[in-house]
Amino acid sequence: MTRTQQWGTRVGLVLAMAGNAVGLGNFLRFPAQAAQNGGGAFLIPYLISFALMGIPLLWVEWAIGRHGGGFGHHSAPGQLDRLGPYRWLKYVGVFGLFTNLCVAAYYCYIESWTLAYVWHSVAGTFRAVDPQRFFPDYLGVTAGSMFALPLPALFFFAVTLALNTFVLSRGLEKGVELAAKIGMPMLLVFALVLAVRGLTLAPGDPGVIESPLVGLNFVWQPRLSGLLNPTTWMAAAGQIFFTLSVGMGSIHCYASYVKQKQDVALNAASAGWMNEFVEVVLGGSILIPIATAYLGLNVVQAATAGGSGFGIGFLTLPTLFNNWGWFAPLAGAMWFGLLFFAGITSSLAMGQPILSFLEDEFGFRRTRAALAFGAATFLLGFVCVWLYPGGAFDEFDFWTGTFALVVFALLEVVIFAWIFGMDRGWEEITRGADIAVPRIFRFVIKWVTPTFILVVFLGALFQPQGRAWGAAFWKLFGGEMWPFAPESVIGRVLHVGDAGYSWLDAAGAPTRAMVQDLSRLLLLAVFALCFFLVWKAWRLKARREK
Repeated sequence: MTRTQQWGTRVGLVLAMAGNAVGLGNFLRFPAQAAQNGGGAFLIPYLISFALMGIPLLWVEWAIGRHGGGFGHHSAPGQLDRLGPYRWLKYVGVFGLFTNLCVAAYYCYIESWTLAYVWHSVAGTFRAVDPQRFFPDYLGVTAGSMFALPLPALFFFAVTLALNTFVLSRGLEKGVELAAKIGMPMLLVFALVLAVRGLTLAPGDPGVIESPLVGLNFVWQPRLSGLLNPTTWMAAAGQIFFTLSVGMGSIHCYASYVKQKQDVALNAASAGWMNEFVEVVLGGSILIPIATAYLGLNVVQAATAGGSGFGIGFLTLPTLFNNWGWFAPLAGAMWFGLLFFAGITSSLAMGQPILSFLEDEFGFRRTRAALAFGAATFLLGFVCVWLYPGGAFDEFDFWTGTFALVVFALLEVVIFAWIFGMDRGWEEITRGADIAVPRIFRFVIKWVTPTFILVVFLGALFQPQGRAWGAAFWKLFGGEMWPFAPESVIGRVLHVGDAGYSWLDAAGAPTRAMVQDLSRLLLLAVFALCFFLVWKAWRLKARREK
């Protein structure tokens, strides 16, 4: 993309930024997280995390992006390089390439599921086939196998990725912005229709056994005891990272095409508020209330015990919609359609930084850069498809979609506040601002936000078994080993809970541990490649400047 590229309208910019943030987690993950972590009380740590971490990070990333864009840098390595005199700063920006590329690989695969489910909803597949059987068959999952080669899933993955590549190849205004202007309104309309229809279900309607308001109450009934549980605060902070797409490098890229005197403060806040509306108001009003109406609260509580509404969203709702008569195919198409629009507006934001880096630093033409992104994403995504039963998908999700986000966010806010400096940083945030940014956020960005993120990082690193922090400290003080949870960072690295850890089973077949370790090695190789490309780009730049 050349420097002449820019956003066509402010509405398009805000919708694209909101589309970047609004994703599948708004509708599948958030309601389950809220229900399992204090209900209505979850909103207290959630909104505190939004105020002390979410909004500050949005302002920081918008400011970094606009500042770097003024020097012709539209991706994280060049933007961070301009924040100080240290040569290593650009290598922190490697996260902004690595994360977007690897997340796009598995995220586009999920996105393709929603597109496939739109088709099958309209075709009436779920009137005859139970989604509980359809889904594993669609993914090619068979008992005991670590591998899969599902041709229908590969077909929809290829179609989804081709659509992403095509939109990206059209540029910022005619591609990404136009997609956001179409996708976001459609998403909101579909969500409103489903929320109204779901909340007006009543006992006596076909298949309804309980009021959907019982499910709504399950999501939002305050359980104040959760406020004293560190796990609740960890979950709230983690959801803010997950939902705002901070710590990825995509916001930096979008903001780099904002003019130097154009507002970033109100734009950033507006995109954040729109995401919160979609997540809290709409996300909490569809999945669990509808499922509760037909299944009863006890079943829904068990289904969301892991903090995810994925099972209900893909395995249950398609069948429940059959109770809606003639509207059933449309309801299924709307549900999976809104998930698709939420997904593609996010995946486009992941692709843009890769294209910008190739164009800015290596002189690629737009189409060539888009094809390079599409090819790389397909190759990495194929690994997620092929090794899905063995856990490669989960490894991509955790290391690139969770761990790397927190690391990058922590590093960038420290660089912005302490190396770039808060005086310059505050001027960058407030220059041309259409709102008065409270000065207290100078202190928040410099001290509170880094501390907040550091606590989240350490919590993920050392999370104990059962999230029982008090019991873990007592064991440590008593001379025992810290009981790492299998899902903690250290627990994953050490394969805690993986009895008889081995790459091969008794029959000599590959094990899940082998797939996990090889997936991690692949991710390290991709990170190393991104690091090398940044090194190479600056080496070429130094030669040109001689």
